[in-house]
Amino acid sequence: MKATEAADWMQDQITLHGCIYQDDVVDYLVKADAEDLLRENSDGNLVVGRSVLDAFRKLNESSVVWVKPDRYWRHRVAEDEPGRDARG
Repeated sequence: MKATEAADWMQDQITLHGCIYQDDVVDYLVKADAEDLLRENSDGNLVVGRSVLDAFRKLNESSVVWVKPDRYWRHRVAEDEPGRDARG
């Protein structure tokens, strides 16, 4: 699987469900035998790799935000501040 294919799947999930959790992306990539698209963070957990994140950002630079406390992406709403990160 290529990073762009993983990013397309993530975009489809946001379109269908309104959000997607990082854990769900990790599970999907592990089950798809695409662990090369993951990386280990400083806490030793598997997270989405940079190549997938870059491809995903190209698909929705201004329409999707990352909610760091809960580790998920969702559609941007009017109340969101500028930038890629959101409070909730």
